[in-house]
Amino acid sequence: MKDLLLFLSKQGWMKSAITGFPPSRHVASRFVAGETIDDVVRATRELNAKGMSVTADHLGEHVKDLAEVKAAHAQYLELIDRIVREKLDANVSVKLSEMGLDIDPALCDENMRSLLAHAAKHAMFVRIDMESSAYTQRTMDTFLELRKTHENVGIVLQSYLHRTADDVKRTLEVQGRIRLCKGAYAEPPTVAFPDKAEVDRNFVELAGKLITSGIFHGIATHDEAMMEGTIQQARKAGLKQDAFEFQMLYGVRRDLQEKLVRDGWKLRIYVPYGENWYPYLMRRMAERPANLLFVVRSLFKG
Repeated sequence: MKDLLLFLSKQGWMKSAITGFPPSRHVASRFVAGETIDDVVRATRELNAKGMSVTADHLGEHVKDLAEVKAAHAQYLELIDRIVREKLDANVSVKLSEMGLDIDPALCDENMRSLLAHAAKHAMFVRIDMESSAYTQRTMDTFLELRKTHENVGIVLQSYLHRTADDVKRTLEVQGRIRLCKGAYAEPPTVAFPDKAEVDRNFVELAGKLITSGIFHGIATHDEAMMEGTIQQARKAGLKQDAFEFQMLYGVRRDLQEKLVRDGWKLRIYVPYGENWYPYLMRRMAERPANLLFVVRSLFKG
């Protein structure tokens, strides 16, 4: 089922069918804040009131139209200004393929440096999202180059990839901040661990290295076993609860989100918004059967 959903996330005909079906937008609202900056500001304010920080992400990937890249770049500049003006506890996440990587690496570099400079004026952090394995090396190379001149840039690394331990090492060498997640794309066994137990083992091992590195990282998971493993390592190392933060997705395991905050752990919620919500929604369904069940029930209710 997971492979099928990930396959469908890339199919234009399915995208047209789903996005053109009115109840689908109601379903997407569980996992996506909305389509505008006003929507993500509203959602961020609500989460802040619950003691949760936010990283806001404008949905878009594999952009090959120059006008769309320019619009996305402008959207992020406006988003940063709104976060500052509204005095929200939030930063931003961005995909390099939305900043023009597939059109021209030089264009992507220019857009990212402009974005990072604008964010730095407001002491804001910017996280580079990781995409499928086709982008991993280019994303790492771009991040490491940007890191030479911008301290406010971090990266996402995925524990299901064989290469991630080496990428963690390279990132820590430049004092880079990492969001560690499991990964949500369909990858061949030559690139990624095919067995969930191996992915989980790698996640816990890498999480332990991150939280004891002396650098502030994000441990992104909805798996209570992964969280407990991280908490046990933190306690064993004598770390304070603000030495790192957990990160979770908007609309996923809200009960667990509230519990983490009650227990005193720092938590940041990844809040996506924008019109290009279809691929994101499909990956959320592929990740967790409970998400798919919610979607099916909602469609029948609609």
